[in-house]
Amino acid sequence: MNEAIELAAARGPDLSPGSKLAVVIMAAGKGTRLKSGRPKVLHQIGGKPLLGHVIAAASRVVAPGDIYVVVGHQAERVKAAVADTGVHFIEQPDQRGTGHAIQCAQAAIGGYEHILVLSGDVPLIQPQTIEHLWRFHQAERAAMTLLTAVPPDPTGYGRVVRGSKKSPEVGAIVEQWALTAQQQTQREINSGIYAFRTKILLAHLDKLTTNNAHGELYLTDMAAILSAAGERVVAIEAGEAAEVLGANTIAELVALDATLRAATASRLMAVGVTIFRPETCVIDAEVEIAPDTVIEPFVQLLGSTRIGGECLIRSFSVIENCKLGNSVLIHQSCVLADSTIGDGAKIGPFAHLRPGSEIGENAHVGNFVETKKARLGKGAKANHLTYLGDAEIGERTNIGAGVITCNYDGVQKHTTTIGKDVFVGSDSTLVAPLTVEDGAYIGAGSCITKDVPAGSLALARAQQIVKPGWVAARRSSRKPSQ
Repeated sequence: MNEAIELAAARGPDLSPGSKLAVVIMAAGKGTRLKSGRPKVLHQIGGKPLLGHVIAAASRVVAPGDIYVVVGHQAERVKAAVADTGVHFIEQPDQRGTGHAIQCAQAAIGGYEHILVLSGDVPLIQPQTIEHLWRFHQAERAAMTLLTAVPPDPTGYGRVVRGSKKSPEVGAIVEQWALTAQQQTQREINSGIYAFRTKILLAHLDKLTTNNAHGELYLTDMAAILSAAGERVVAIEAGEAAEVLGANTIAELVALDATLRAATASRLMAVGVTIFRPETCVIDAEVEIAPDTVIEPFVQLLGSTRIGGECLIRSFSVIENCKLGNSVLIHQSCVLADSTIGDGAKIGPFAHLRPGSEIGENAHVGNFVETKKARLGKGAKANHLTYLGDAEIGERTNIGAGVITCNYDGVQKHTTTIGKDVFVGSDSTLVAPLTVEDGAYIGAGSCITKDVPAGSLALARAQQIVKPGWVAARRSSRKPSQ
């Protein structure tokens, strides 16, 4: 925390009900410099849209009901992508700049004493930084507060010129093209993230003009407008410049993704997770892993995956939106999606768990086994070359190599229910709907189409016929090839 933030914290913010705060997130632009037909804010880093990261950070500061997202380009697509966040949306049909976006939001924000303005394409912003901006703005009793940064290369950004080196007062914001020779050395940039006293902002909002190269209304110009009106405009520097950087090219987007994933790996290792060669792993930002789990190189952990303690995830496995218990072993090159794996279970190598799979405690799903909406009970085993779809499998049941549950009749899916302590011989096909009761045996190579009672042996295969001497007789009857 820098000196200015510490001072603001010492003074203490006004957090009374009269200081009701809203967050406005700018998400209406096209992002044409990305050379993409997708809205810029929907490009992803860390497994989540840029806008999703910003909403998540803002939701740690204010309630989702006090967050307003300004949408415009492909508005319905943007709204659908973050519809489950509980935020409000404001339409900006014609994208005429950030100042125009706030004009579109006037009715929604008029009842708030303060607003924070965030950019939907600045995904690394942290809740702590947003809160520090808010506290500093309150403590300084400013009309407008800018969040600034000092990146290694400030090229392309507007520069913040302060009244004096240590003063929070903003003297001017100068765009790159307008910098004087003396100002070229100025490295503090305007991040485009602001706090405003709402009543003062709205009272001067109509003074924005389109007198610029793009003919748009820029919220940045409010600094000069408010200063000229005698209002207090201040700035506070973000602790990390990377937090306020956006992406105008795919290369910059990928760089942000790398930064976020590196931070995620560091966070996990800090709580006791071993990640070998973390630079080779793809770990999404929302993944959680308990201590003493080991992640080998070239693993992908995606979405909302949760992994317990003392697990081993071996190389080249891809796990998405799964929940793993403790002491789970995932062998090499497994693909798991939307599934649950119980304590002590062993998966793979080369296993594929499709959505809806539930693997019980100490169960085994072996090499080249595929499951879909299959539930394996405690200690059940399917170790080789098997497909289990729409299946309920009881505790300690053994599924032999090459077994198939035939769950689809060409129109509907049907369930195969297998009880406890059942033995299903290799290369059997179980045609659903079907029930195999506890303790039954299925002979190898059987095609089972009828229910099997408990403790029974079921066989369904053609009778074997043996013809002694048939091979020699066949050979002697055939003429040699010319």
